[in-house]
Amino acid sequence: MPYVFAPPATVAVPVAGTGDSFPVRRVYCVGRNYAAHAREMGFDPDREPPFFFCKPADAVMPVAEGETLDLPYPTETSNYHYEIELVAAIGKPGANIAVGDALGHVHSYAVGLDMTRRDLQMKMREAGRPWELGKAFDDSAPIGPLHPVSAKGHFEQAGIWLKVNGQDKQRSDTSKLIWSVAATISYLSRYFRLEAGDLIYTGTPEGVGPVIKGDLMEGGVEGLGTLRARVV
Repeated sequence: MPYVFAPPATVAVPVAGTGDSFPVRRVYCVGRNYAAHAREMGFDPDREPPFFFCKPADAVMPVAEGETLDLPYPTETSNYHYEIELVAAIGKPGANIAVGDALGHVHSYAVGLDMTRRDLQMKMREAGRPWELGKAFDDSAPIGPLHPVSAKGHFEQAGIWLKVNGQDKQRSDTSKLIWSVAATISYLSRYFRLEAGDLIYTGTPEGVGPVIKGDLMEGGVEGLGTLRARVV
């Protein structure tokens, strides 16, 4: 079939310990999924079911273990924030997935950053408008290598942390997720048919804040290595 122009390359994340890569289909992000972070953003974490926003697949920026990503400071913002997250990669399709079956749909896990143009997000929120300008911009989803469940298991209780220029900024545990990975997958699958290739950024703990050009972010989830990115 002829195309008007060459189709874009598939965005793919390396799978640790293999020569394989994971082709990215969609990127779903869970908002305010740690109680302390919900409070720091001015919300009561006990009031609402999970909610989601999306990023385009080509916002994903794979970072090899031991490497440091040069992450461009985005346009049209003066308040660029980090959010460290556990990422679940879907390897088995399904809709209306039961909570008890949900983890069987996870292929692997990774460390991710949900980078945010916070000033634009807040402006959109205050106007009751979608968050795309604040969340779905270019290069907004750095991610480390994927670690298969077959090798690492699940991460229902694991430390999660982020440092900026060597100083602690975020430190929590995945056991503090309001909606667990299984519950998140189950709920999301009621609204979208999940497919192999989907990534779910599961939410960030408290301590989010701004970075500027030259800052080095280092973050991780216990058992998944360290993700490094320098703002340029």
